Amino acid sequence: MIARAASGRRPTIMEVARLAGVSHQTVSRYLRFNGEGLKPRTRESVQAAIAELNYRPNIAARSMRGRVTGRVAVVMPSLTFNPSMMLSGATRTAHDAGYKVEIISPEGGAGARATRILELADGHMVDGILSFSSVDIPDADLPADTAIVIAAEFDDEMRGIGQLADAAPIVEIIERLAMLGHRRFFHIAGPAQFASARARATAFRETVGRLGLESMGVYGGDWSGESGIAAVQSIRSGHEPTAIVAANDLVAMGALRAATQRGWDVPGDVSLTGWDDAPGSAFLTPSLTSVDLNLERIGGNAMARLIAKLRDEAPQPSEESVSRIVWRESTGPAPHG
Repeated sequence: MIARAASGRRPTIMEVARLAGVSHQTVSRYLRFNGEGLKPRTRESVQAAIAELNYRPNIAARSMRGRVTGRVAVVMPSLTFNPSMMLSGATRTAHDAGYKVEIISPEGGAGARATRILELADGHMVDGILSFSSVDIPDADLPADTAIVIAAEFDDEMRGIGQLADAAPIVEIIERLAMLGHRRFFHIAGPAQFASARARATAFRETVGRLGLESMGVYGGDWSGESGIAAVQSIRSGHEPTAIVAANDLVAMGALRAATQRGWDVPGDVSLTGWDDAPGSAFLTPSLTSVDLNLERIGGNAMARLIAKLRDEAPQPSEESVSRIVWRESTGPAPHG
């Protein structure tokens, strides 16, 4: 049993379902057909829950049943940073297909997102819903008449998962540097609570091991420039790497500063790579080799899946890779000797 909804807040259909001990779909059928077709005990449970919660369906939303709204919704976790590029790609794809877009960011984690998604679907407020974060909705509760695509790229803390955590470029970086003669590699990792940081550290270890190279260590840092400085300062004399793979561009900038302070030439003594292709990376001295992640393409591909589902078509996302390595002056052949 759950407590009566707080005064002034409209109780949700999910709260009715939990109180009645039935599924969201069962409550929806009760509301659509006035309880007809349900077992008497089920009908009574739903009716009692509606009365206890003083639940009133959204009449304006229900009046839209059977109509095409021309709108789709994009659901994000609580926005702790601005994922503008990904949303831009999704929005542009939707607009090109003739849809208006609503951005929704409910607070309260996966449960709150699931509740809001089911409310939107049950009320036919939009034609389709794209969620960039995971939600906990049983398949039996998914409405058959609203297209829903879960393209989980973020967790509840807006930490990258899915394609955002793909570490394949790390493999390509190490392989390319190995071809240039590098044998001693050092990795400055991001914070371990991020799936992307863990994936890059794992890819570093596995690739160095597979190629028979020497790991000079994995420094457990964060995403800051200070982390890059501290990591390079921690390297003992006589154990210098010839290549440093940093978790992101800011970390790499700190590493570049610390390397210069130690008298190391980049890339003459040590090659250095970053990640994100941040603004300004191309204007450093030397310019920074980095990984460009096309967030617009990720968002556009996800929306393309939703549009295809709405039109009962096979999705045709862009076949181009969502990531590419931008090779610049900070990487070069391994030093002689």
